[in-house]
Amino acid sequence: MTPHPLTWLYVPGDRPPVVTKALAAGADVVVVDLEDAVAPDRKAYARAATAELLSEPQLNVHVRVNALDTPWAADDLRTLTPLPGVSGLRLPKVTSAEDVVAVAEQARDLPLYTLLETALGIERAFSIAAAHPSVHGIALGEADLRAALGVRDDAGLDWSRSRVIVAARAADLPPPPQSVHPDIRDLEGLAASCAHGRALGFLGRAAIHPRQLPVIESAFLPTSEEIEQAETIVKAAMQEEGAQALPDGRFIDAAVVAAAQRTLTLARRT
Repeated sequence: MTPHPLTWLYVPGDRPPVVTKALAAGADVVVVDLEDAVAPDRKAYARAATAELLSEPQLNVHVRVNALDTPWAADDLRTLTPLPGVSGLRLPKVTSAEDVVAVAEQARDLPLYTLLETALGIERAFSIAAAHPSVHGIALGEADLRAALGVRDDAGLDWSRSRVIVAARAADLPPPPQSVHPDIRDLEGLAASCAHGRALGFLGRAAIHPRQLPVIESAFLPTSEEIEQAETIVKAAMQEEGAQALPDGRFIDAAVVAAAQRTLTLARRT
């Protein structure tokens, strides 16, 4: 089984030396960003530089193309989808299932990951998540959503976060990764934010600097106590099928056992 990605490192597509360094930084997935990280007058250069880099096979490199309603999106998709180094596309500001289907039809079965960054995208989260078999994940884009909703306190986004998590699981997709923590110096704040995101149901997180990667991985890997509890549950389930109580009185059923198995699978990635 392929380990679930925990770290998704974004890097500007118009800075090839930085992209090269990112590929060696240890992230589970490197996301070459042609959208927010690239100024309009450098879009063509970023696309060409990315195409050159990804003309050879790479491991776990995704590209965030420009939003589908921009003048750059069509060229991004036409240029990048045939390349052997592209293993996934991240689609920003998706607002409908039709957006996803239109990309899937021209994307040679590439895995698609949709970013929900508007109120309309959040309202349609499940239909977007279930739009096409090529959709391998959905995630929240918090910076744009925060601005659109006028959210001032971080807790104001928790409802939207939970909605995206539920939509992903309802569509039988993996738990989504958490959105970026924008202050690359604030590692304590990053760790606290990851703990909150994990409690909500996120799994993994996007990063914008390599120094954030170990903090994210540590936050989302199971603790020794969680591994021990999972092993106890799985062992008990192997001895007797159906709902049952553990010696300490905890009730377990098939859903609890499945969650314990996921915990052990995640633990084995180390």
